[in-house]
Order: sequence, then structure tokens, then C-alpha cells
Amino acid sequence: MYPIVRMIKELAVHSRASSLPLEGVHVSRHICWPWDLDIWLELNNGRTLTLFDLGRIPLARRVGLIDVLKKNGWGLTVAGATVRYRRRIRVFDRVEMRSRAIGWDGRFFYVEQSMWKRGEATTHALLRMAVTGPEGIVAPARVAEALGHGGDSPPLPDWVRAWIEAENLRPWPPQM
Repeated sequence: MYPIVRMIKELAVHSRASSLPLEGVHVSRHICWPWDLDIWLELNNGRTLTLFDLGRIPLARRVGLIDVLKKNGWGLTVAGATVRYRRRIRVFDRVEMRSRAIGWDGRFFYVEQSMWKRGEATTHALLRMAVTGPEGIVAPARVAEALGHGGDSPPLPDWVRAWIEAENLRPWPPQM
């Protein structure tokens, strides 16, 4: 089940947080609850992706994206993700989540998120996000302009560009 109560809590907790620039880092803190666990009694990998929403949505609000989406009748969707799991998160562990937009290309925004436990990285995700409108994907440069961001995307790191290239080679639809 989607953690609606937790999302409401995150939006309330960060409702008075200062605005962030488009590339700003949103930091939030979370607890791994018993209902977040898998059969090995650690944070479920699917739940990890859901919990990352708790960082992305307040980030979107703080950079002004939520208001721009509402004003233009646009939506926001995840168009791809890669996740690296390195350290276990167990019941009642407290984690710090860091979320930021890395940059964009002609179609997508790239968002980096990580979870940290006692100063050690546990999980790292790269997400490809699309803003959508009635005609399909809205060009990120147009969205950035609507956010008051003048100029081009910051340079994407090599590892992000390599992931984009790998995704472009991936067949669609899948060939099973």
C-alpha cells in the first residue's frame, strides 16, 4: 500500500522549508517500519523505490515544480530507474535521504537519490523523469524556463551519460 500518511507528513514537515535552486539537495529523515520489511527482515527493494517518492515529491515542491505542473496542467512520471543496494536497512533503522536533480537532456530530467545510515551510504538511485502534457513529453528546457532557470543543464556526469547510452541500446518492447 502506498504510504499516503507518510507523504502527508513529509509535505507538512517540509512545508515551510526554504526554496531550493533546481539543482538543490533536499534532505529528509525516515524510519524503516515493520511494514516496510521483506521476508529477510530488511527494507524491501520495492518499498525502497516507494520511499524514494517521499524525497522526490517534497524536492519537486521546494524547487517550484509542483506549482509549475499545476499551472500548466502537466504531470510528472518516472520513465526509468537504476538502483544500487549496498547496505541493509533493518526495522527501526533511521535513514537520511538526499534527493537532487542532476540535470536534463532533450527529453528527461535526471534525479539522484540516496539513503544513508549512520553516515554510510546504503542505497543509491538514478531516475529518469518526464514532465508530461496533453501532447506527450514536455521538453525539460521548457520546464526549466518555467521554473525561472536560465541556461542549459549542468553537465551530466560520465556515469549518468553512460547509463543513458546503455538505456538507448536496450530493446523496446522487450524481446523475450
